[in-house]
Amino acid sequence: MGLTAQLRGFLPMYPAGLLTRPADLLTARRLAASLRVDGLSCGGPRAPRRTVSDLLVFRLDGGAAPPLVVKHPRSPRAMAALARECEVVQGLERDERLGSWHRFVPRVEQRRLHGPLPLVAQRCLPGVEGDALLRRFPQLTHQAAMSALRAIRGLHLATGRTEQVTARLGDWIDPRLAVLAREVRWCRGGSGAHAMSVLRDRLLRSLSGRSLLVGWTHGDFHPGNVLLTREHAGVLGVIDWSGAVPDGPSAIDCYTFVLTMRHQNTGSQFGRVVADAVRHASLRPEDRRLLAEAGELATDGQGETALALLTWLWHVAGNAAKSARYGRSHRWVAENVVPVLSEVAAQAGP
Repeated sequence: MGLTAQLRGFLPMYPAGLLTRPADLLTARRLAASLRVDGLSCGGPRAPRRTVSDLLVFRLDGGAAPPLVVKHPRSPRAMAALARECEVVQGLERDERLGSWHRFVPRVEQRRLHGPLPLVAQRCLPGVEGDALLRRFPQLTHQAAMSALRAIRGLHLATGRTEQVTARLGDWIDPRLAVLAREVRWCRGGSGAHAMSVLRDRLLRSLSGRSLLVGWTHGDFHPGNVLLTREHAGVLGVIDWSGAVPDGPSAIDCYTFVLTMRHQNTGSQFGRVVADAVRHASLRPEDRRLLAEAGELATDGQGETALALLTWLWHVAGNAAKSARYGRSHRWVAENVVPVLSEVAAQAGP
């Protein structure tokens, strides 16, 4: 690894807003000026910000058109993720099984992914992002969790069916292991590569022969992607569908939400939360209660731990695929990848 790559691994993952704000505001104004919906002007940009997944995101309101959220890709990966999200949202719109659940999905008003100013403009859904709401009102944690888990469970039940999943495991596991091997240097050789092989064997052994609900799966269902009411933490919308699939292991949405809440409430990184669950062969009692109330708790410890590991794999591979910043960040790898794989390898023995 070259010196430049090594140094880059110690840089902060999140863009420095103070340094990028003037350029981002200029770009947002150019994007806003180029955008009209149904012939109506869309107003001026509000609060443009860069995300770790290489998007410039801002809100447009004050014009004749309804309020919009605009996403501008700043890399080929971000472009691909936006294209994928549009395809998913359109697929959900066409799926009559969703019924009233359609109201939770942001409608794509304009998709322009070619030319000098690519963008996707989505109808702005009401509500407050769950992570922001819970930082301000932590007393709403249980209420928010149950609202979110019941809502996503409604999508699962409307579109899914329980089936024996042995034949699906390769599609659920192997592409995501390949992402980690491609994006995370530690996973490509030595102890990392060995741990990846052990993880694959463990997931196949633990999940083969099991019956799980298979249907529309969001794939990144954490509090920041759920829009809630300020007063009672009721669900008003679900955003960021770029990682969704129509035939995924639906339980991982609920596991992602619960494990991410644990990460946000304790300050412990997601990977360390999962490594702790693997070490003790069980989730925390309060996390198990949430999943049990939502109807998604596995009936045995092996299944519970395997679903936590599958959830972790989808989570870290999804992040690593979205942006190279994840895989090249020494801290992210050390906190979110190494602890889980090391624990899995240690339990397998020499």
